[in-house]
Amino acid sequence: MHPGTAPPSVPTAWGRALLRRVASWWWLLQFFAIVLVMALSPSSYRQSQRATLSRCIYTSTWQVLPWFTALSALLSLVLIRIVIATALSYGLSQYALQMVVRVLVLELIPLSAALFVALRSGLTFSAAGVDGALEVHAFSTPRPSLERLRNELVPQILADAFSVLALATVSSAVALVLAYLAVHGFSLWGLPGYTRTVGQVFNLPVTLGFGLKTIFFSLAVAVVPVAARIEAQGPAASSGTMQPGAVRLFLVLLLIETTSLVVKYI
Repeated sequence: MHPGTAPPSVPTAWGRALLRRVASWWWLLQFFAIVLVMALSPSSYRQSQRATLSRCIYTSTWQVLPWFTALSALLSLVLIRIVIATALSYGLSQYALQMVVRVLVLELIPLSAALFVALRSGLTFSAAGVDGALEVHAFSTPRPSLERLRNELVPQILADAFSVLALATVSSAVALVLAYLAVHGFSLWGLPGYTRTVGQVFNLPVTLGFGLKTIFFSLAVAVVPVAARIEAQGPAASSGTMQPGAVRLFLVLLLIETTSLVVKYI
């Protein structure tokens, strides 16, 4: 064999790896479609499912909402002071509030809420929770039992999605209040100008984009890790120390954020 030529098995291995990646992403889309149909089906909201959903929402959202909001408020206040001080030093104080709203509320808070819920659900929702919901066949992706999926996994997925929306909404509202207090203090004289500035930022396209981006973040955080854990139970699963779906979730969040920035600013 010539020293500069690659072994014949390398292209075949690359082709198989590519096919596995494509099949894995296709499985993710299939799982998302199944979850979406079940989430919109009235049969998924019987009394037992509602009780499970309420318990999952309490665990995913209410237990962490106070201290996540407090931590987010502290970090937001630090960032607000930095942006305002920098704008004042360059004589751009009239743009300080717009910079705070665009950078903090529109971009950082939704992404931080999504990453927080993804990290927390990855630590608390172990792969053992989906073992009983799988029907594994040789050389195929494991298929979740529809009944177990409806009774156990769909409530957890909906709760994680709701958690991202709730944390992002509350933290954004707190950040807007802190931005006003940092500029105008506790006086109400600056309220008309402040609401006009915020309204100029949150026009209809930006508001729709912010809402859609947050919804897509919540769906990605809720669906991608669960789908990866189910897929990891199959015979073709790869061994590793990284949490299943971590890289894929990062890529999905990055794609959503990049698409949002391209649509808004290009």
